[in-house]
Amino acid sequence: MIVKRAGEVAGEEVPAGVGTSRQVLIGPEEGPHFAMRRFRMEPGGGMPNHTNTVEHEQYVLAGRATIGIGNEVVEVQKDDVVYIPANVPHWYRAEGDEPFEFLCMVPNLPDETRLIDED
Repeated sequence: MIVKRAGEVAGEEVPAGVGTSRQVLIGPEEGPHFAMRRFRMEPGGGMPNHTNTVEHEQYVLAGRATIGIGNEVVEVQKDDVVYIPANVPHWYRAEGDEPFEFLCMVPNLPDETRLIDED
């Protein structure tokens, strides 16, 4: 069993993002099957279009965002749930005046993130 306070887990800036940070709340060394991460995007921040080789299960904790998933664009807010299949392009843009925060669970499998060049 592992219990810890999220506020005591170190965060890190996400290099590809703008105004985006991540905490690994439960990592592969703690959970055998899934990792739990908390993302925070400052107002106007976000992540560029990219793919991952693992699926994402997400729960929105606070704020609002526009998310592109494949060919769809959706608006999400607190208490929404999002599923992003593996290898599907996706991007995020925080909306409004407060940070956009969400939990993201991913399987503990090899993951490669690829940015999609949209020239």
